[in-house]
Amino acid sequence: MSDASHGDALILFGITGDLARRKLFSALYDLTAAGHLDLPVVGVASRGWDDETLRLKAREALEAAGSPIDEEVFARLAANLSYVSGNYREPSTYEAIQAKLSGSSRAVSYLAIPPGLFEDVVEGLASVGLNRGGRLVLEKPFGRDAQSAAELSDIIHRHFPEGQVYRIDHFLGKESVQNLMIFRFSNTVLEPIWNRHYVRGVQITMAEDFGIEGRGSFYDKVGTMRDVVQNHLLQVLSLLAMEPPVSDDPDSLRDERAKALSAIVAPTSDAVVRGQYVGYREEPGVEADSDTETFTAVRLELDSWRWAGVPWIIRAGKGLHSTVTEAVVEFDRPPRPLFADVSCHPSPNRLTFRTKPDDGISLSMQVKKPGPAMVSRPMELHLEHDRPKGRDAYDRLIGDALRGDPGLFARQDGVMEAWRIVDRALSDSPPAVPYPRGSWGPPEANALLGANWRWLTE
Repeated sequence: MSDASHGDALILFGITGDLARRKLFSALYDLTAAGHLDLPVVGVASRGWDDETLRLKAREALEAAGSPIDEEVFARLAANLSYVSGNYREPSTYEAIQAKLSGSSRAVSYLAIPPGLFEDVVEGLASVGLNRGGRLVLEKPFGRDAQSAAELSDIIHRHFPEGQVYRIDHFLGKESVQNLMIFRFSNTVLEPIWNRHYVRGVQITMAEDFGIEGRGSFYDKVGTMRDVVQNHLLQVLSLLAMEPPVSDDPDSLRDERAKALSAIVAPTSDAVVRGQYVGYREEPGVEADSDTETFTAVRLELDSWRWAGVPWIIRAGKGLHSTVTEAVVEFDRPPRPLFADVSCHPSPNRLTFRTKPDDGISLSMQVKKPGPAMVSRPMELHLEHDRPKGRDAYDRLIGDALRGDPGLFARQDGVMEAWRIVDRALSDSPPAVPYPRGSWGPPEANALLGANWRWLTE
């Protein structure tokens, strides 16, 4: 806490919302337990709560999470919690926040609110000087398209320069996703084969076996492409495709992620398949004639020296067969099928990075099949990646924002490159086609694989 750049207060806008209940209160508790949150935490929302109500809601959220509560840790957290009830458009709200934080010069403001309110909050923070020396943490979505994302940045940059803006993509805070970077750049055995000469293709899948879970009015305005492809899955792609950064400096990492995204060729309509699960239009809040996609598959290519000609396929959707999130890198087959059984052609080697339902890395290799014959069979070498106790992506990311470490946050240039890719896919794509719940999406997506390839996540 002696670091001169460390935040000296945390302001959480939208503290009464679903994200706070599911994630933020737990993150605050874990940061307190680790000794990283001994500072004022001010929750702000329109509900008529007071300090004691906020503390009660924090306890209820922690109990709902199912983890045991250390009363000494909770007492420390509760002592730092306070609440401001007010309208985001009223100057008095920000005056009340400032009164709670007299003497603060490095407040970190976290906006867990709809983007339509960002301008009001940014202007309000600036009106009482909380932008000076402070940081702004934004939850996605960062706009609805490239134009709105640029307009949003213009609003923010009036009072917060880019170096003070932290755009959260919680995927980047996951231990398994961070391990992807370590695995790539701390193991020299991979670098000689991590290119178009040895990689046949890459598939990134984010499948969920549930539907929109009562979020129809929200989801019908967003869809799968905006909800998870533009942010989460393109970020995973960038980590797999990026060049080695010149150092572990946060902006060196973000430079390479942005460069990888800039190399992606915007897809044409024949490289995009949009689907909608049967029954979606009957969900509460969904328009009767909605064309919003609950499934997206898109085939991408990177116009770069390393990856030219290699297909990258992203597939995401709801109401699918299973809940699984993973990236699979498939390597080329050997030039000759030695040690192959006449009835079985050996599968190529695959490297799989999985974040759901469990964290792990698997390498599929060919080994000798037991018995007298000299034939091979596939064998999975699996690393199970333990989640540190009490750690969550939001714990890590809030802590990084307080410390002033932007490495795991999206930067404006990367956000705009992602929107460039997605805008083309949204504006020049066919209507959503129906698919039954419990399937792997519409069969039309199979055409994106080309000849002699199949889905690697099933």
